[in-house]
Amino acid sequence: MKLEIGSFLSSRRTLMAGVGMLALAITGFADQAAAAAKCIKGDRKAPYTVGWANIYSVPTWMKQTEGTITAEVEELKKAGLVKDLKITDAQGNAQTQIQQIQSMIDANLDAIIIEAGSSTALNRVIADACAKGIAVVNFDSLVDTDELTAKINTDSNEWGKAAAEWMVKQLNGKGKIIIMNGPAGISVSDDRRKGAQPVLDANKGLQIITETNTEYNVAPAQEAMTNLLFANPEIDGVLSLGGALSAGSIMAFDRQGREQVPITGENARQFLELWKEKKIKGWATMQPNWLGALSVYTAVQALEGKNVPAFVKVPLPVIDDSNIDTFLARADKFPADGYIYSEYDKALFDKLLAQ
Repeated sequence: MKLEIGSFLSSRRTLMAGVGMLALAITGFADQAAAAAKCIKGDRKAPYTVGWANIYSVPTWMKQTEGTITAEVEELKKAGLVKDLKITDAQGNAQTQIQQIQSMIDANLDAIIIEAGSSTALNRVIADACAKGIAVVNFDSLVDTDELTAKINTDSNEWGKAAAEWMVKQLNGKGKIIIMNGPAGISVSDDRRKGAQPVLDANKGLQIITETNTEYNVAPAQEAMTNLLFANPEIDGVLSLGGALSAGSIMAFDRQGREQVPITGENARQFLELWKEKKIKGWATMQPNWLGALSVYTAVQALEGKNVPAFVKVPLPVIDDSNIDTFLARADKFPADGYIYSEYDKALFDKLLAQ
Protein backbone atom coordinates (compact mmCIF):
# COMPACT_ATOMS: atom_id res chain seq x y z
CA MET A 1 0.00 0.00 0.00
CA LYS A 2 2.85 2.36 0.84
CA LEU A 3 4.40 1.56 -2.49
CA GLU A 4 1.14 2.37 -4.25
CA ILE A 5 0.77 5.65 -2.35
CA GLY A 6 4.40 6.51 -3.06
CA SER A 7 3.88 5.77 -6.72
CA PHE A 8 0.74 7.89 -6.70
CA LEU A 9 2.53 10.80 -5.03
CA SER A 10 5.45 10.44 -7.39
CA SER A 11 3.10 10.43 -10.36
CA ARG A 12 1.25 13.41 -8.94
CA ARG A 13 4.51 15.33 -8.48
CA THR A 14 5.47 14.49 -12.06
CA LEU A 15 2.07 15.64 -13.27
CA MET A 16 2.23 18.89 -11.29
CA ALA A 17 5.75 19.53 -12.55
CA GLY A 18 4.50 19.01 -16.07
CA VAL A 19 1.60 21.39 -15.43
CA GLY A 20 4.05 23.93 -14.03
CA MET A 21 6.27 23.62 -17.07
CA LEU A 22 3.23 23.98 -19.31
CA ALA A 23 2.17 27.08 -17.39
CA LEU A 24 5.64 28.55 -17.80
CA ALA A 25 5.57 27.72 -21.49
CA ILE A 26 2.16 29.35 -21.87
CA THR A 27 3.37 32.42 -19.96
CA GLY A 28 6.47 32.56 -22.13
CA PHE A 29 4.36 32.23 -25.24
CA ALA A 30 2.10 35.03 -24.04
CA ASP A 31 5.12 37.24 -23.40
CA GLN A 32 6.44 36.38 -26.85
CA ALA A 33 3.08 37.15 -28.41
CA ALA A 34 3.08 40.51 -26.66
CA ALA A 35 6.48 41.32 -28.14
CA ALA A 36 6.68 39.20 -31.26
CA ALA A 37 8.74 41.54 -33.44
CA LYS A 38 12.43 42.31 -32.96
CA CYS A 39 13.29 45.20 -30.61
CA ILE A 40 9.80 45.13 -29.09
CA LYS A 41 9.65 44.45 -25.34
CA GLY A 42 5.89 44.83 -24.90
CA ASP A 43 6.23 47.67 -22.38
CA ARG A 44 5.09 50.56 -24.59
CA LYS A 45 1.46 51.58 -24.81
CA ALA A 46 -0.53 53.54 -27.37
CA PRO A 47 -0.76 56.30 -28.37
CA TYR A 48 2.80 56.21 -29.64
CA THR A 49 5.25 58.93 -30.65
CA VAL A 50 6.85 58.24 -34.02
CA GLY A 51 10.00 59.78 -35.49
CA TRP A 52 11.02 59.95 -39.11
CA ALA A 53 14.78 60.36 -39.56
CA ASN A 54 15.11 61.46 -43.17
CA ILE A 55 18.45 61.82 -44.90
CA TYR A 56 17.26 64.75 -47.02
CA SER A 57 13.96 66.33 -47.95
CA VAL A 58 14.82 68.30 -51.09
CA PRO A 59 13.97 65.72 -53.81
CA THR A 60 10.31 65.71 -54.75
CA TRP A 61 10.20 61.95 -54.16
CA MET A 62 11.07 62.62 -50.52
CA LYS A 63 8.45 65.35 -50.19
CA GLN A 64 5.78 63.04 -51.57
CA THR A 65 6.97 60.27 -49.28
CA GLU A 66 6.68 62.61 -46.30
CA GLY A 67 3.12 63.29 -47.44
CA THR A 68 2.25 59.59 -47.23
CA ILE A 69 3.86 59.37 -43.78
CA THR A 70 1.95 62.33 -42.38
CA ALA A 71 -1.30 61.06 -43.90
CA GLU A 72 -0.79 57.63 -42.31
CA VAL A 73 -0.02 59.23 -38.96
CA GLU A 74 -3.29 61.18 -39.14
CA GLU A 75 -5.20 57.94 -39.75
CA LEU A 76 -3.46 56.26 -36.82
CA LYS A 77 -4.19 59.28 -34.61
CA LYS A 78 -7.90 58.84 -35.35
CA ALA A 79 -7.58 55.22 -34.25
CA GLY A 80 -5.90 56.29 -31.00
CA LEU A 81 -2.63 54.56 -31.90
CA VAL A 82 -0.33 57.55 -32.54
CA LYS A 83 0.07 60.72 -30.53
CA ASP A 84 2.72 62.67 -32.43
CA LEU A 85 5.20 62.63 -35.34
CA LYS A 86 8.70 64.09 -35.16
CA ILE A 87 10.53 64.72 -38.46
CA THR A 88 14.20 65.49 -38.96
CA ASP A 89 16.20 66.32 -42.10
CA ALA A 90 19.91 65.48 -42.15
CA GLN A 91 20.43 67.46 -45.39
CA GLY A 92 22.44 64.63 -46.91
CA ASN A 93 24.88 64.25 -44.00
CA ALA A 94 25.03 60.77 -42.42
CA GLN A 95 26.75 62.07 -39.25
CA THR A 96 23.95 64.59 -38.78
CA GLN A 97 21.44 61.79 -39.22
CA ILE A 98 23.19 59.76 -36.51
CA GLN A 99 22.90 62.70 -34.11
CA GLN A 100 19.23 63.18 -34.96
CA ILE A 101 18.45 59.49 -34.37
CA GLN A 102 20.33 59.67 -31.06
CA SER A 103 18.15 62.63 -30.06
CA MET A 104 15.06 60.55 -30.83
CA ILE A 105 16.44 57.76 -28.64
CA ASP A 106 17.16 60.24 -25.82
CA ALA A 107 13.58 61.54 -26.14
CA ASN A 108 12.39 57.91 -25.78
CA LEU A 109 10.29 57.90 -28.93
CA ASP A 110 8.35 54.68 -29.43
CA ALA A 111 9.21 54.19 -33.10
CA ILE A 112 11.81 55.53 -35.52
CA ILE A 113 11.40 55.33 -39.30
CA ILE A 114 14.67 55.67 -41.20
CA GLU A 115 15.59 56.62 -44.76
CA ALA A 116 19.32 55.96 -44.45
CA GLY A 117 22.09 58.18 -45.75
CA SER A 118 24.65 55.40 -45.38
CA SER A 119 24.37 51.63 -45.42
CA THR A 120 26.94 51.28 -42.59
CA ALA A 121 27.37 54.52 -40.62
CA LEU A 122 24.01 54.27 -38.83
CA ASN A 123 24.40 50.67 -37.64
CA ARG A 124 25.49 51.40 -34.07
CA VAL A 125 22.85 54.02 -33.29
CA ILE A 126 20.14 51.83 -34.84
CA ALA A 127 21.22 48.89 -32.66
CA ASP A 128 21.10 51.20 -29.62
CA ALA A 129 17.52 52.17 -30.44
CA CYS A 130 16.55 48.53 -30.86
CA ALA A 131 18.12 47.61 -27.51
CA LYS A 132 15.97 50.24 -25.81
CA GLY A 133 12.77 48.67 -27.13
CA ILE A 134 12.13 51.24 -29.87
CA ALA A 135 10.50 49.93 -33.03
CA VAL A 136 12.95 50.71 -35.84
CA VAL A 137 11.80 50.41 -39.46
CA ASN A 138 14.14 51.17 -42.37
CA PHE A 139 12.81 51.66 -45.90
CA ASP A 140 14.05 52.48 -49.42
CA SER A 141 17.73 53.19 -48.70
CA LEU A 142 18.69 50.29 -46.44
CA VAL A 143 21.31 49.74 -43.75
CA ASP A 144 23.50 46.66 -43.30
CA THR A 145 22.53 45.85 -39.73
CA ASP A 146 19.67 43.49 -38.86
CA GLU A 147 19.38 44.92 -35.33
CA LEU A 148 16.06 46.56 -36.12
CA THR A 149 12.39 45.65 -36.37
CA ALA A 150 11.91 45.55 -40.13
CA LYS A 151 13.29 46.60 -43.50
CA ILE A 152 10.86 47.53 -46.27
CA ASN A 153 11.77 47.82 -49.91
CA THR A 154 11.32 46.70 -53.45
CA ASP A 155 14.13 44.54 -54.84
CA SER A 156 16.63 47.10 -56.13
CA ASN A 157 18.82 44.40 -57.68
CA GLU A 158 15.80 43.14 -59.61
CA TRP A 159 15.10 46.76 -60.64
CA GLY A 160 18.53 47.11 -62.27
CA LYS A 161 18.44 43.63 -63.80
CA ALA A 162 15.05 44.16 -65.46
CA ALA A 163 16.07 47.59 -66.81
CA ALA A 164 19.29 46.20 -68.29
CA GLU A 165 17.47 43.23 -69.84
CA TRP A 166 15.01 45.60 -71.52
CA MET A 167 17.88 47.69 -72.91
CA VAL A 168 19.63 44.59 -74.29
CA LYS A 169 16.42 43.61 -76.05
CA GLN A 170 15.88 47.09 -77.52
CA LEU A 171 19.40 47.29 -78.92
CA ASN A 172 19.64 43.62 -79.94
CA GLY A 173 22.62 43.28 -77.62
CA LYS A 174 24.79 45.86 -79.44
CA GLY A 175 25.31 49.58 -78.99
CA LYS A 176 26.83 52.42 -77.00
CA ILE A 177 25.02 53.31 -73.78
CA ILE A 178 25.27 55.79 -70.93
CA ILE A 179 24.32 54.70 -67.42
CA MET A 180 22.67 57.26 -65.14
CA ASN A 181 22.86 56.51 -61.41
CA GLY A 182 21.58 58.24 -58.31
CA PRO A 183 23.96 59.49 -55.60
CA ALA A 184 26.95 57.24 -54.89
CA GLY A 185 26.81 55.51 -51.51
CA ILE A 186 23.01 55.43 -51.33
CA SER A 187 22.09 51.76 -51.15
CA VAL A 188 19.04 51.95 -53.40
CA SER A 189 21.18 53.50 -56.16
CA ASP A 190 24.14 51.18 -55.65
CA ASP A 191 21.92 48.08 -55.55
CA ARG A 192 20.17 48.97 -58.81
CA ARG A 193 23.55 49.34 -60.47
CA LYS A 194 24.76 46.01 -59.04
CA GLY A 195 21.62 44.32 -60.35
CA ALA A 196 22.33 45.55 -63.87
CA GLN A 197 25.96 44.40 -63.95
CA PRO A 198 25.50 40.63 -64.57
CA VAL A 199 23.28 41.42 -67.55
CA LEU A 200 25.86 43.84 -68.94
CA ASP A 201 28.64 41.30 -68.36
CA ALA A 202 26.69 38.71 -70.34
CA ASN A 203 26.18 41.09 -73.28
CA LYS A 204 29.60 42.34 -74.33
CA GLY A 205 28.10 43.99 -77.41
CA LEU A 206 26.85 46.80 -75.17
CA GLN A 207 29.60 49.37 -74.72
CA ILE A 208 29.28 51.56 -71.64
CA ILE A 209 30.54 54.97 -72.74
CA THR A 210 30.40 56.49 -69.26
CA GLU A 211 28.31 56.73 -66.10
CA THR A 212 26.87 59.56 -64.03
CA ASN A 213 26.02 59.96 -60.34
CA THR A 214 23.60 62.77 -59.59
CA GLU A 215 20.85 63.66 -57.14
CA TYR A 216 17.41 62.34 -58.02
CA ASN A 217 16.43 65.69 -59.53
CA VAL A 218 15.87 66.79 -63.13
CA ALA A 219 18.19 69.84 -63.18
CA PRO A 220 21.47 68.13 -62.21
CA ALA A 221 20.62 65.14 -64.41
CA GLN A 222 19.97 67.40 -67.39
CA GLU A 223 23.22 69.26 -66.83
CA ALA A 224 25.18 66.02 -66.56
CA MET A 225 23.66 64.60 -69.75
CA THR A 226 24.17 67.88 -71.64
CA ASN A 227 27.92 67.67 -70.93
CA LEU A 228 28.00 64.05 -72.07
CA LEU A 229 26.17 64.84 -75.31
CA PHE A 230 28.88 67.33 -76.29
CA ALA A 231 31.54 64.70 -75.68
CA ASN A 232 29.76 61.74 -77.29
CA PRO A 233 28.34 62.13 -80.80
CA GLU A 234 27.06 58.53 -80.84
CA ILE A 235 24.73 57.27 -78.08
CA ASP A 236 22.36 54.36 -78.72
CA GLY A 237 20.63 54.03 -75.34
CA VAL A 238 20.37 55.51 -71.83
CA LEU A 239 20.21 53.03 -68.98
CA SER A 240 18.75 55.41 -66.42
CA LEU A 241 18.21 54.01 -62.94
CA GLY A 242 15.97 56.80 -61.65
CA GLY A 243 12.88 58.66 -62.89
CA ALA A 244 13.98 62.29 -62.58
CA LEU A 245 17.28 61.27 -64.16
CA SER A 246 15.38 60.02 -67.22
CA ALA A 247 13.40 63.24 -67.54
CA GLY A 248 16.63 65.24 -67.35
CA SER A 249 18.20 63.07 -70.03
CA ILE A 250 15.27 63.49 -72.44
CA MET A 251 15.29 67.27 -71.95
CA ALA A 252 19.04 67.41 -72.63
CA PHE A 253 18.67 65.39 -75.85
CA ASP A 254 15.80 67.65 -76.91
CA ARG A 255 17.64 70.92 -76.30
CA GLN A 256 20.67 69.68 -78.23
CA GLY A 257 18.48 68.63 -81.13
CA ARG A 258 19.61 65.03 -80.75
CA GLU A 259 17.38 62.12 -81.69
CA GLN A 260 15.90 60.40 -78.64
CA VAL A 261 17.13 56.88 -77.86
CA PRO A 262 15.63 54.00 -75.87
CA ILE A 263 15.63 54.87 -72.19
CA THR A 264 14.70 53.26 -68.88
CA GLY A 265 13.50 54.99 -65.73
CA GLU A 266 10.77 55.05 -63.14
CA ASN A 267 7.38 56.60 -62.52
CA ALA A 268 8.38 60.28 -62.47
CA ARG A 269 5.51 62.28 -63.96
CA GLN A 270 7.82 64.34 -66.21
CA PHE A 271 9.47 61.23 -67.57
CA LEU A 272 6.18 59.49 -68.33
CA GLU A 273 4.72 62.61 -69.98
CA LEU A 274 7.84 63.21 -72.12
CA TRP A 275 7.93 59.52 -73.06
CA LYS A 276 4.35 59.71 -74.31
CA GLU A 277 4.66 63.13 -75.95
CA LYS A 278 7.82 62.33 -77.90
CA LYS A 279 6.89 58.71 -78.66
CA ILE A 280 10.07 57.44 -77.04
CA LYS A 281 10.90 53.77 -76.58
CA GLY A 282 10.67 53.59 -72.82
CA TRP A 283 10.47 51.27 -69.84
CA ALA A 284 9.92 52.07 -66.19
CA THR A 285 9.14 50.64 -62.81
CA MET A 286 8.10 52.21 -59.52
CA GLN A 287 9.55 52.80 -56.07
CA PRO A 288 6.23 53.58 -54.32
CA ASN A 289 6.24 56.68 -52.12
CA TRP A 290 3.87 54.86 -49.80
CA LEU A 291 6.79 52.76 -48.56
CA GLY A 292 6.97 55.54 -45.97
CA ALA A 293 3.36 55.10 -44.90
CA LEU A 294 3.81 51.33 -44.80
CA SER A 295 6.83 51.79 -42.53
CA VAL A 296 4.81 53.78 -39.99
CA TYR A 297 2.00 51.23 -40.13
CA THR A 298 4.49 48.37 -39.67
CA ALA A 299 6.13 50.01 -36.64
CA VAL A 300 2.77 50.54 -34.95
CA GLN A 301 1.68 46.97 -35.69
CA ALA A 302 4.90 45.74 -34.07
CA LEU A 303 4.36 47.94 -31.01
CA GLU A 304 0.85 46.51 -30.75
CA GLY A 305 2.36 43.04 -30.38
CA LYS A 306 1.85 41.87 -33.94
CA ASN A 307 4.51 39.76 -35.57
CA VAL A 308 5.90 41.53 -38.64
CA PRO A 309 8.40 40.19 -41.19
CA ALA A 310 12.04 41.16 -40.77
CA PHE A 311 11.96 42.09 -44.46
CA VAL A 312 8.84 43.24 -46.28
CA LYS A 313 9.31 42.85 -50.02
CA VAL A 314 7.12 45.11 -52.14
CA PRO A 315 6.64 43.84 -55.73
CA LEU A 316 7.99 45.91 -58.63
CA PRO A 317 5.47 46.79 -61.35
CA VAL A 318 6.43 47.30 -64.99
CA ILE A 319 5.37 50.43 -66.87
CA ASP A 320 5.54 50.18 -70.65
CA ASP A 321 3.49 51.19 -73.69
CA SER A 322 0.73 48.78 -72.68
CA ASN A 323 -0.14 50.58 -69.44
CA ILE A 324 1.52 54.01 -69.42
CA ASP A 325 -1.86 55.65 -70.15
CA THR A 326 -3.24 54.19 -66.90
CA PHE A 327 -0.57 56.03 -64.94
CA LEU A 328 -0.90 59.25 -66.93
CA ALA A 329 -4.68 59.25 -66.34
CA ARG A 330 -3.89 59.98 -62.67
CA ALA A 331 -1.15 62.53 -63.39
CA ASP A 332 -3.17 65.56 -62.25
CA LYS A 333 -3.25 64.16 -58.71
CA PHE A 334 0.53 64.57 -58.42
CA PRO A 335 3.02 67.47 -58.62
CA ALA A 336 4.39 68.31 -62.06
CA ASP A 337 7.85 67.25 -60.84
CA GLY A 338 6.50 64.39 -58.73
CA TYR A 339 6.01 60.66 -59.03
CA ILE A 340 2.75 58.97 -60.07
CA TYR A 341 2.54 56.21 -57.50
CA SER A 342 -0.11 53.52 -57.21
CA GLU A 343 -3.00 53.63 -54.76
CA TYR A 344 -2.64 52.00 -51.33
CA ASP A 345 -4.77 51.18 -48.31
CA LYS A 346 -4.76 49.20 -45.06
CA ALA A 347 -5.80 46.02 -46.87
CA LEU A 348 -2.70 46.23 -49.09
CA PHE A 349 -0.47 46.86 -46.07
CA ASP A 350 -1.93 43.88 -44.21
CA LYS A 351 -1.39 41.69 -47.26
CA LEU A 352 2.26 42.73 -47.52
CA LEU A 353 2.84 42.14 -43.80
CA ALA A 354 1.28 38.69 -44.09
CA GLN A 355 4.15 37.51 -46.30
